[in-house]
Amino acid sequence: MMKLLRAAVSTVLFLLPSANAVLAESAELVDLAPPNIVVFLADDAGWGDYSFSGNKSHTTPNIDSIATSGVAMDRFFVCPVCAPTRAEFLTGRYHPRGGVWGVSTGQERLDPDERTVADCFRAAGYATGAFGKWHNGSQWPYHPMARGFDEYFGHTAGHWGEYFDPPLEHNGKMIRTKGFITDVCTDKALQFIERNHKQPFFCYIPFSTPHSPWAVPDEYWQQYREREIAQEGSQPKNEITEQTRCALAMVRQQDACVGRVLRTLEKHNLRDNTIIVYFSDNGPNSWRWNDGMKGRKGSTDEGGIRSVCYVSWPKAIPAGRTLPQISGAIDLLPTLTALAGINRVGDRPLDGHDLSALLRNERSEISERVIMSTWGGRISARTQRYRLDNMGDLFDMQEDPSQTTPVNDQHPEIAADLQRQVADWRDNVLSITTKAYSGVERRGVDPRPLTVGYPEFPITMLPARDGTPSGGVERSSSAPNCSYFVNWTTTEGRMTWHVDVHTTGEYQVTVDYTCPEGDAGATVELSGGRGARLTALTGPAWDPPLYDNQDTLPRPGAESQMKPFRSLNLGRISLTSGEQDLVLRALKIPGRSVMDVRRLTLTLITQ
Repeated sequence: MMKLLRAAVSTVLFLLPSANAVLAESAELVDLAPPNIVVFLADDAGWGDYSFSGNKSHTTPNIDSIATSGVAMDRFFVCPVCAPTRAEFLTGRYHPRGGVWGVSTGQERLDPDERTVADCFRAAGYATGAFGKWHNGSQWPYHPMARGFDEYFGHTAGHWGEYFDPPLEHNGKMIRTKGFITDVCTDKALQFIERNHKQPFFCYIPFSTPHSPWAVPDEYWQQYREREIAQEGSQPKNEITEQTRCALAMVRQQDACVGRVLRTLEKHNLRDNTIIVYFSDNGPNSWRWNDGMKGRKGSTDEGGIRSVCYVSWPKAIPAGRTLPQISGAIDLLPTLTALAGINRVGDRPLDGHDLSALLRNERSEISERVIMSTWGGRISARTQRYRLDNMGDLFDMQEDPSQTTPVNDQHPEIAADLQRQVADWRDNVLSITTKAYSGVERRGVDPRPLTVGYPEFPITMLPARDGTPSGGVERSSSAPNCSYFVNWTTTEGRMTWHVDVHTTGEYQVTVDYTCPEGDAGATVELSGGRGARLTALTGPAWDPPLYDNQDTLPRPGAESQMKPFRSLNLGRISLTSGEQDLVLRALKIPGRSVMDVRRLTLTLITQ
């Protein structure tokens, strides 16, 4: 692109009659250079976790600098939990429209026919990369590299149980890394920027923190472990001070990663022409200071869905402004594409608004709107001044930002109008997933099959979180996202993955396992549709202890303690295209158990 601009400028030098005209035209051509895009997304950080928001317990100078060098969207709304927010950022559409109705067991997958913000920028000639937590599908065509990203590094699961030296995926293959997870993913993002700094790039950095487990490098924990917490949360009796300290330490460590990216942009003279966005995916994951807002992560009240959103582009966005207009994650796709001057890919109607003129200070007002928020069947509606909560109570957020006193009696017409809009939205938007998954337990496994066997992405990982245990086999924890299968002690035990095989062919099969000494040598069978079968012996024994170096604070009971798994080659199986169950079971068990299983991996080798 820059070579083309230089060539155009050289041509102008010969054609224009005056030096002033040449300089003016050259400046105009330089302005045509497309902006780079860097999007940071925090995981479970609350609006109140930043010094720019008024947190007095610590500082976040690098993140704050994005706000001070640009614009702070003061009333910016996301979803109550992770995967829905990510889907809304990616598509500019409310998450139920794209099939996202949960956070695990397949419910987090964004329908493949949805077009993403990365699709838009790649179609415009940008290099695109994502580095961190994805959480909108693991198998192709749900995988980030099928959604517009040239490169992916991180974990596609909702949360990860190993923050130190984590095993992470790079373009479809698992690798063991060294360091703390946000540093490791930031390293990969910086490598991407270094490789592409001479062309326009779209770099998405979705951090894994401060989502639990409560873990942070010791150099940060030592700064926070005895720190006085200056502001209490809205429910002080429920606040766990150590968790507050750890969450803030994790945000501060994240702030250092943001600083590394900013310095790399400055090193290559890219900062002025790079649009930087920073936001979080839901409210805080513990009861800590959030400016008195009601609710936290999982709630459709203000505290569960209000996030910071800072947007900086020194070249084109006037600095130092705070915008009071309501906005949300659904606005980012139309706004970023408009700022960059590129076309949107896809023709589905968006729910988000283009706020580019507002950011450029070319407009001071936007049309009246309502932003809907939903989780677990609950819906709340936000206007510029009012919030209708999921119980139908109306609150004046200007006079009562903590939602303490309903005003339905004072404003019955406003309450009735918003209640009608919520009912309509429930019927026309939320019902999309309700109808698609009628009869399915909301917390059950998503009925859409797992997709296997695409030649353009031949490796398919089938983690335990996407399978169904039975016959005594259990998950290692009640939170499926970073769990593994345990208690495989009888021949009745089963692990089942409901799949749709895209390509008939031969597949190499491996399993990531641990197996105690004395239990190796069990005979296991993997079966598929139309009589497909593969048998193998387990072993050698591999029985490492649970990690003792992963947690700064005790891990929540719903989350697994993790351990290192090894890959066992089970052999090859011939699968026919179509929907079927892949079932892993034991035929003979010479010891007390078979093995613990973290994932099954299928690689298409012939077709």
